[in-house]
Amino acid sequence: MRVLTGIQASGKLHIGNYFGAMKPMVELQEDNELFTFIANYHSLTTSKDSKTLRDYTLDAVIDYLSIGINPEKTTFWVQSDMPQVLELYWILSKFTSMGLLERAHSYKDKVAKGINANHALFSYPVLMAADILILDTQKVPVGKDQIQHVEMTRDIATKFNNEYGEIFTLPEHQVTEDLATISGIDGQKMSKSYDNAIDIFMESEKKLQKRCNKIISSSTPLGEPLDYDGCNIYNLASLFLDENQKSELQDRYSSGKEGYGHFKKYLKELIWEEFEEAREKRAYYIDNIDEVKDILNMGAVKARNIADKKMTAVRDAVGII
Repeated sequence: MRVLTGIQASGKLHIGNYFGAMKPMVELQEDNELFTFIANYHSLTTSKDSKTLRDYTLDAVIDYLSIGINPEKTTFWVQSDMPQVLELYWILSKFTSMGLLERAHSYKDKVAKGINANHALFSYPVLMAADILILDTQKVPVGKDQIQHVEMTRDIATKFNNEYGEIFTLPEHQVTEDLATISGIDGQKMSKSYDNAIDIFMESEKKLQKRCNKIISSSTPLGEPLDYDGCNIYNLASLFLDENQKSELQDRYSSGKEGYGHFKKYLKELIWEEFEEAREKRAYYIDNIDEVKDILNMGAVKARNIADKKMTAVRDAVGII
């Protein structure tokens, strides 16, 4: 099964990225043909300056490798190293109605949150469609909020295929339902854009604890039983726990012997322990940037070869000389 996934280079990777995309991705590479890219073109919709985007892109690459992406099993590259995707993006625009884009929930949500409304943000689903279709992707792991974009990709590809024949593979979305939406420190979906994320690689345990301490909780006083159902601290901690450990944590909540401060400290310990090995790998890759660049180049060459074949068929179909 050919699987494609990508992530924007728009900030430090966080817990939501890890459980929603990165951890499942590492598992997918074992039994699938996995393609993974850093979506730096997409990141331009929220990028503030060139240096920041370059730094974020390299950071994301190193983070992915540190978490467990294996370049011997996964084709891994940076989006801008496959420029064919922009050509396909333009061609697909002809098969994308304004009404389809105007119905995009993600666009409306981002604008409502104060992100600048521009053409890049509005046409984001078309570029995403190009990412997917240029590689004959069969499965696209996404968060629940991105399902619509995969459905839009299918709509665009179907219109193209109806006119020119079966050029594109129609992709299917793949969502792990219990991890579809991961809450941030304010209870909303964890996102760099909303400044409510807990980063994977914090500079120190002390800074990680400070971030955990900002998680919104109720005002139940110490000594009274706490309700774990709906508690954001519990929801985040449970991501790291098996069923028995979750049950034990629920009992601790019900005992009334511990307050939210205790559980925030416990969450910090879970996060710090989970990424201990990854922190060591990350230190290695930071000291060996040339090796990182070689990995990206190898992935880009493979992705471009596939993209070239697809674009030859597309150009021939639409009449581009």
